Amino acid sequence: MARKSKSAAVPRVLRRTKAFFVANLVLWGAIGGWYLFQPVARQQEVAHLTGNLFDSRKQITAFDVAWDLWQLYYSDDYVRTVLPGDKTHVYGGAPVGGPLRVLTNTGYVVGYSDLQGNPLWAAYRVTDTDLRNSPPRPDQFAVDLRTAARIDPATYNRSGYDRGHLAPNYAIATRYGSRAQEETFLMSNIIPQKHGLNAGQWKALEQKIATSYPGRFGEVWVLAGPVFGPRPEKLGRRVAVPEACYMIIVDESDGRIRTTAYLFPQDPVGVQPDSYLTSIDEIERRTGLDFLAELPDDAENALEARKAGRAW
Repeated sequence: MARKSKSAAVPRVLRRTKAFFVANLVLWGAIGGWYLFQPVARQQEVAHLTGNLFDSRKQITAFDVAWDLWQLYYSDDYVRTVLPGDKTHVYGGAPVGGPLRVLTNTGYVVGYSDLQGNPLWAAYRVTDTDLRNSPPRPDQFAVDLRTAARIDPATYNRSGYDRGHLAPNYAIATRYGSRAQEETFLMSNIIPQKHGLNAGQWKALEQKIATSYPGRFGEVWVLAGPVFGPRPEKLGRRVAVPEACYMIIVDESDGRIRTTAYLFPQDPVGVQPDSYLTSIDEIERRTGLDFLAELPDDAENALEARKAGRAW
């Protein structure tokens, strides 16, 4: 059987490189032509977005920019509404349902269930920022003395489950500093996650939320939590093990809101995040929580019924 020479592969690599270069050139030409005819305020917004493209830490591509511009100005995914109340960490009001205790930290808020030994939700806001400086990751998890359950980190030892963050340490550390980062290691922010989920799809989405999304959208709000089955497994008889985990992301632009939602099983099988897109209505059905309750009913209903067509 004849062996293909290395020199034969070189033209194919060159053709692919040329095709990629041409595609980017055409794309930037189209964006540039469109940009010239936009009002000044929109040009400033676009300039900020494209400026972030050249910061490699924010992991933004030219195709992200083109897609985001289309979504921002021409998509029907947004719902026009005005949100009353505080938006420091939570958008649309804290999720309703319990019983639970609300614990406020420097960079995030959790709704904690002593009965389940888990947070039922965590909420945080991530803004666009310089990502060059991040405090070192803490070495240890800590009991949260504000809870009645007072789950010890050792409960997870040799259990087959990771200590999975809901409010992620990197996103919080880069926005709020080392003290806020240390607070993400409180056990009131931790749920049992299989390692394949915690180090796989969950981590990848957290990374996009920490880097790409703020650079593209300015800021986003996140709600994350566990989904329990009717008779969940227990760690140490006190920590309920979820059968799935959810994440809801809210983006606001010029008095308009859009959302996207994910539902990840403990053993994800797909490699594409689109496989786990769902509606907020479905997450509410599975958790018994009510999200975005402070929005006007028509806006809340429209946003919660919609399943995003693709990952942002």
